[in-house]
Amino acid sequence: RYLLEQDFPGMRIGPEPTTDSFIAVMYGETEGNVPGNALVVDPKKPFRKLGRFGNAFLNRFMCSQLPNEVLKSISIIDSPGILSGEKQRISRGYDFCQVLQWFAERVDRIILLFDAHKLDISDEFSEAIKSFRGQDDKIRVVLNKADQVDTQQLMRVYGALMWSLGKVIDTPEVLRVYIGSFWAHPLRNTDNRRLFEAEAQDLFKDIQSLPQKAAVRKLNDLIKRARLAKVHAYIISYLKKEMPSVFGKENKKKELINKLPEIYIQLQREHHISAGDFPEVKKMQEQLENCDFTKFHSLKPKLIEAVDNMLANKIASLMNLIRQEESNMPTEMVHGGAFDGTMAGPFGHGYGEGAKEGADEEEWVVAKDKPAYDEIFYTLSPINGKISGISAKKEMVTSKLPNSVLGKIWKLADCDGDGMLDDEEFALAKHLIKIKLDGYELPGTLPTHLVPPSHRKPFQTAE
Repeated sequence: RYLLEQDFPGMRIGPEPTTDSFIAVMYGETEGNVPGNALVVDPKKPFRKLGRFGNAFLNRFMCSQLPNEVLKSISIIDSPGILSGEKQRISRGYDFCQVLQWFAERVDRIILLFDAHKLDISDEFSEAIKSFRGQDDKIRVVLNKADQVDTQQLMRVYGALMWSLGKVIDTPEVLRVYIGSFWAHPLRNTDNRRLFEAEAQDLFKDIQSLPQKAAVRKLNDLIKRARLAKVHAYIISYLKKEMPSVFGKENKKKELINKLPEIYIQLQREHHISAGDFPEVKKMQEQLENCDFTKFHSLKPKLIEAVDNMLANKIASLMNLIRQEESNMPTEMVHGGAFDGTMAGPFGHGYGEGAKEGADEEEWVVAKDKPAYDEIFYTLSPINGKISGISAKKEMVTSKLPNSVLGKIWKLADCDGDGMLDDEEFALAKHLIKIKLDGYELPGTLPTHLVPPSHRKPFQTAE
């Protein structure tokens, strides 16, 4: 709702888990709903494979179509509210985690939403996150309604969230968490306004880059699936080879299923395969219970060779083709809704702050503090209206900024490059130090509005 800036059919927003359905929000010329059973038989939609989850799921699945600019570039899958407490013991009637896993394998980005007031990860949420295993690179976390708490509480909430996530997601890396208030209501606590703006901007950039990277992600998924298929072939052919030809098939099958972890280790050594390419042991054992090992196929070295050849040679040329195509085409970005007006105008991130302060003013922005800077300047014994680098250094190091930063400030402030500073250049250096001490970044090159008036080149009039 926040991204689209428009209600969509079937939307229900409330403090409790009000969404009881999976809603695919997609672009359509006319606004309307398509129910799940009709959706999975539509050849133009990518949901046909969802039919295997049965009617219980399809009754809780729908597609909302609306003519919204944002949806021309991306489609959004809104999942049901996560249950906690007693409610989660009652079955949904379909395998919720399996459905999430199906979507996770096919989407470009997975966003986990947490409220600053309700951080507890319920059993169902924990299972849901575990179903995203193997898709860690797609996961982003949003800590929403962060304006409801003050700075001290927000630090505790963030720490508690990271601790909770660490218990559920078994990776040493820290997930990227975006902190903000993602609704159109006034901020209740404005202390962290700058932080929320920067975080929202980062999240928008992340989502806006998705259409651009879609082709590379599909290629990445193809490589992933090719490696998995290759490993699968090794496992299946090994099990087939070990089966007796006449008697004791059932006993041998049970023995092989129990020995699966050892078989994995053996295949890793034999074919030099990474352990990370193998399917989960427990899941594989469950699936093998219902299989007839004698009907498995033997290994076909030519097919394995073809996969290896594709991974080694064909993929590289495909990557080059994608890069060429991307360079020849205009950059695809998400437009409309909350994405419009975030980059430009006076309410864009960082507008009128730090080095951008005074950009749209006629008067030199440093002038208002120049009298105070002049007092310091004249205590440094200027000769012919200028102070040497040594004198300037003595004053500049009192800011306690590192030499690398002060060196950059010197380079920006010494407009005429004579190794000395006049009163205006010195005032500029002090202004740049103030910008850095206030927590803003220094510009790469000196913006026009910061150039001291006496160092500005007069405009040449055409005769």
